Order: sequence, then structure tokens, then C-alpha cells
Amino acid sequence: MIQRGHILGASLKMRSLACFAEDSQDPLSRIARQALCSGIVLSAMLACVLGAAEAQTSPRPVEPSLAKQLSRAIGLAESGEKNQALSLANTLVEEYPDSVPALKLQGMLLEKTGRREEASHSFARALELSPNDPELLLQLGTDRLAAGAYDEAIQLLLRHMNVLPRDGDAAFYLAQAYHLNKQDDLALKTIRECLKIEPGSAQVWQKYGELLCSSGDSEAGLKSLMKAQQLDRELEQIDFDIGIAHYYRKDFPNAARYAAKAALRQPRNPKVLALLASAEENLSQWQDAQSAFERILAIEKDDSTSLLGLGHCKLERKQYQGAIDVLQHLLQIDPSEMEAHYYLSRAYGGLGNNSEAQHQAELHHLMEQLSFAPPELGTEGNEANWIQARKLLAEHREDEALRLFQNSSQGPSASPGDSYVFVGSLYLATGDVNDAQRNLERALEIDPKVRGAHTYAGIVALQQGELDTAEKEFAAELANDPNYLPAIAELGELRYRQQKWTDAADLLFKSKTRVPAQLYMLCDSYFHLGKAQEAKLTAEILAAYLRNDRAAMRGLIDLVRRNGEFDLAEKFSARPDPQSTPLIAPSRSQ
Repeated sequence: MIQRGHILGASLKMRSLACFAEDSQDPLSRIARQALCSGIVLSAMLACVLGAAEAQTSPRPVEPSLAKQLSRAIGLAESGEKNQALSLANTLVEEYPDSVPALKLQGMLLEKTGRREEASHSFARALELSPNDPELLLQLGTDRLAAGAYDEAIQLLLRHMNVLPRDGDAAFYLAQAYHLNKQDDLALKTIRECLKIEPGSAQVWQKYGELLCSSGDSEAGLKSLMKAQQLDRELEQIDFDIGIAHYYRKDFPNAARYAAKAALRQPRNPKVLALLASAEENLSQWQDAQSAFERILAIEKDDSTSLLGLGHCKLERKQYQGAIDVLQHLLQIDPSEMEAHYYLSRAYGGLGNNSEAQHQAELHHLMEQLSFAPPELGTEGNEANWIQARKLLAEHREDEALRLFQNSSQGPSASPGDSYVFVGSLYLATGDVNDAQRNLERALEIDPKVRGAHTYAGIVALQQGELDTAEKEFAAELANDPNYLPAIAELGELRYRQQKWTDAADLLFKSKTRVPAQLYMLCDSYFHLGKAQEAKLTAEILAAYLRNDRAAMRGLIDLVRRNGEFDLAEKFSARPDPQSTPLIAPSRSQ
């Protein structure tokens, strides 16, 4: 039986409950590392390999001489002669290319020597010959799970469950795959089925608690985690998971208590220390929290979250210059860190530097306004659906993409035309204007007031230089919903192209856009209007969003330099300068 292992998911953002949930993967996610070969002793290999004979689809039976050679290869492996065993297995595969047992053994031995990718090829070839082999389906399913290919993992594990519907391991891994694929309803349903199969498994109760917390039901999640701890006091990561559950409930004293227990077991685990530091920060235990953040930074030197937390702690302890040094360093790493400007404003105020305090406060205020904007056009709803739909369209399976969106479009504001708008937007993003227009027109036939269709149609017209048509489309969208921010932003872009600077600035600011090209237009409009202060603030915000787009950054530097803001241009230029042509005028990036 496969031994379930875990690796932690993406890094935690623990400084506050809101930031913890935003822009990060779920901290409770754990990918199960496949451990087929390491989880069973070599003496069990022969039975496992020869058991494949019953599932062999090739007309060639397992010959006695092959069985003897397989046994010999396993004997070599048991005695530590792994390379000789693998060499023999390779020879057997060459001699018997359609032998599932030989391919299985080759895959197992390749895994034992750390050659996972080659092992996966051997298992995949074996599965082609024996498509209903449950061991191969589980092996490849967990391989794909560990590799991050969640759709493939789900399909393989579902096939395994069709063969062995009461396999607790497969159900456990399938629940993880659903969760990591952002299908939490199916993840919870599957882990509940796993509990029916293995009601006494501490690890399954732990996973159930993690998934419940991730879905927002931290009370039920905590109960499941406590049940898991009762079943196995030594369960890996259980104190950490219970601490996370308390953190979700805003029970920071208990979060800190369990995080401290977890830190005793794992004193150099940055995620455990992050939970401890954040809980202590929320309890205003500044010195303890500062110590925890410093421990993280000793392990991960430039961890942004820990730098922000350390700067905050120094600020609250009135170590103003120390806070400024840490926060400025943070902004060099991540200029988009909004809270750093808030803490900097307070720190500069503490030193009596009121002008810089005011400047930092204004930057924070503008970034905060932009943070309240809705999702960018074309990113509404479940991200997993968008990823899957893009894949379907790339494979010319438009009907399936439409059904995917139709099945997920729910709620009082849902329209039967939504799916066509979404598919049209994806076509537009790939430059397929004809298919985009076809779907948008169909959406408007179904529902003349469907949200977004006129806006996308206006974007098409804008890209083609048909400004009058674009204006009519944006006006039609705003007639249906005067507060639809994407349409307001696009109308602002239209006014910019018409060089109507006042209207462009008003509309783009009102839209709360975070699209870099539109922020460039807003900045340029302010310069045209002589509003240098607003232009400079917008430029600094844009520079934060452009930190990974160096060519566009050079375009911004050129803009501020042409408008006489040489100090600001020098500040932006202090970052690594790309060797590509600067963008003189913005263009929409699809």
C-alpha cells in the first residue's frame, strides 16, 4: 500500500487574515508525493510485478523464463545491486517490449535510482498495454499530481476508482487533486467518501479539516483536526494545521499557542514561523513577533511578508529609522506592497519628516483605491474554468468550453448569454477577432443586456481604429449599467486616443483600472493637464505594477523624463535596466 506523504504548498501570507487569504495559494494544500517504491519493501516487488500478468492485455503470456529473470532482477536490487538490476530490467524490456511486468519493474527500478521522468514513461507504456491496471493508474495519477498536472491526475485517479471504488489512497489523492485544481466542492465530496472507507484514519480526518478550513468552514475544520489529533498525537503538521484553523477563526491566542508547539518540532520551518509571527503580531506582542520574523529572514533573506511584518514591529516599538530601512528594502523587492507605504508614512511622521510622511500616505491612499477595483475584464469567476476553457478552445472544442461556462454560471445576475461573452473574450485574447465577434453577437442575440458583450465589442472596434463604433458600444454597455467599471475604463482609453485629456483622466481614475497601459494613459493625461502631483503619484503606482515588465518600465521612464521629472526618472532607472526598445506609446496587452 502506498504510504501517504506530504509537501507543503505555496508560501504563507500570515500578517493579517485578509492578506493571508489574498494572492496566495491555500497554505493548507499539500501535494502527496508518490512513494510507490519507497513505500514497499523490495521483497514485495515480485508479487507486485508478476501480479500484472493477470491484467496483461498482450496476447503473449508471461513466460517462465521471463518470470525467472524478473525474480533475478529483484534479487539483485534487494542485495543492493541496483544498477545491475536496472540493466537486467532494461534488457528484459528490449526482449519483451509488450510485457507489462517487465515495464513495471523497469519503472520501479528507475524510480529507485531517482530517474522519475524515465520511470513515468515506463509506467505510461505499461498502462497503454494494460489500461485498467489499478496500480499503474494510481502510480501515474499521483505522479501527475506531484508534477502539478492536476487535470491529468484527476482523470487517472477517477479511472482507478472505477476499478477499485473503495481504495482509500486513491480517494485521498483525488481529493487533493480536486482541491489544487480549485474544485473544492468535489474535493470535499471526495474526502467525505474517503472517510467512509477509512473512518479511523487520522490522516484522512486531517485532510478533511484542512479542506473545510480552506472552504471557509473553520469551525467544522477545527473539529476534524482535533479528531485527527485524538487518533494520532504524533501526526505530521497537526499542531500547525490546528493553529491555522484558530487563525482563520481569529482566535489569535490559540493560533500562537499551537504555532509555538509546531515551532518546537520544526524550528526552521518558515511557514510554521510565519504563523507564529503573524499570530503574535495580531496580539500586539511586538517584540515576540519581531523575533519570529527575524528567524524567518535568517532562513529566507528577502521574504516580502516577513520584511513587512518586521517593519511593522519596529514601527510599533518606535524604532522608526530601523522600520524605514526595512520597508524601503521591501519596496525595492516588491514595489506593489501597499501596506509598506502606510507604515512608512507613520515612520517618517515619527521622525518629524512630514513632507515624506504625506507623500507616502498619498501613495497608500491611491493604491488602496485601486485595490477595491473588481477583477479585470476577462477574469471573472472561477479561475480553473478559465484555464480549462482556454485549453478547450486551443483544441477547437468550442462547444465544450461553452458548456463549461454555462454549467458554472449561477446566481441572480447570471445570464444565458454569459458563456458566449466569456468564450468571445478568450478568442479576443488570442487575437481571433472573427470568432470573438461571432460569440459576442450571439450573446447579444440571446440577451441584449448581457454584461460585458458591448464592452468587448468596443475593444475590438478600438483595436481596429473604429473610434465611433467603439464609443457606441461603450455607451450601450453603460446604458445597461452606468457603474460598469471596465466599460468606463475603455471609454477613458477612447477619450485618451481622442486627446480629450480631462475626460480621459476623469474616466480612467473613476474606473479604478489596474491595467498598466491604462494607468500610463492616466499618467500622461495628468501631465497634459498640468497636474504634476497626480501624474507623479500615478507614475509611482504604475512603476510598482511594471516591476516585471522592464520594457514597459523604460517607456514610463521616458514619459516622466519628457515631462521634466528627472528625479523620478532617476529613481525608476535605479532598477535593473533592460536592453529592449522602450515603449513610446502604450498598447493593450492581451
